[in-house]
Amino acid sequence: MSPLLVIADKETRDALRNRWVISATLLMAGLAFSLTFLGSAPTGQIGAKPLAVTVVSLSSLTIFLVPLIALMLSHDALVGEMERGTLLLLLAHPVTRAQVVLGKFLGQTSVLAVATIVGYGAAGVAVGLQTEGADPESWRAFAALVGSSVLLGAIFIALAHLVSAIARERGGAAGVAIGLWLLFVVLYDMGLLGVLVATKGQIHETVFPWLLMGNPTDIFRLYNLTAFENTRTFSGLAGLSGQMDFSPGMLLGALIAWTVVPLAAAIAIFRRREL
Repeated sequence: MSPLLVIADKETRDALRNRWVISATLLMAGLAFSLTFLGSAPTGQIGAKPLAVTVVSLSSLTIFLVPLIALMLSHDALVGEMERGTLLLLLAHPVTRAQVVLGKFLGQTSVLAVATIVGYGAAGVAVGLQTEGADPESWRAFAALVGSSVLLGAIFIALAHLVSAIARERGGAAGVAIGLWLLFVVLYDMGLLGVLVATKGQIHETVFPWLLMGNPTDIFRLYNLTAFENTRTFSGLAGLSGQMDFSPGMLLGALIAWTVVPLAAAIAIFRRREL
């Protein structure tokens, strides 16, 4: 087995011992079931498929929950090893620093993927088994939601690794991680709202979509609420999607870029860091 896979396996086992997988899965499943059955209650009156409503509801939940779980799971991936004195021992083996970062990234992303697939999947299957609970397009939208939720988690795990490669102590890394969550989940959109108010809504229509590309949670929201007709109509973003030049493939590519760039930066910084 390659060193990268060994490290990834170790991270997965550590998460299991810390009960991260169980806790995150139960939390996501509980909230998903609550939103699913409370949110889909009026669908018969408005003509929307329950699973399509679930996708819209879970998109909002994911933006708040998945980044926070990802950051808390991985903010001390590197600096924590340094403080415990185990990193030097790890690097004494035939393993490169890039393999350490990538192995930890793969292991922690796998943990989050399991929690997301099981937690959301259980709620989706429960809705889909209902009479007229879903159609093929709703299932495709739901599968895209689960997959992009894992990708959103990978983005924030990569950002957490970048923070961990720079930080000098675990407490500082945790503080920066919370700051990143506030920035991307709360403050960035508040800033965009302030720009809209300041310009009285006259900001150029070609500029505003590109501002959304500066926030991975906004890209995630646009992808899940505009890529499919049923979710686009129910979420009220049909008009916005017609004004944007971003296809679902471009939005998915932007999410991948948001994963690759911070992870590459974390590897580059960690390679030059003195231990």
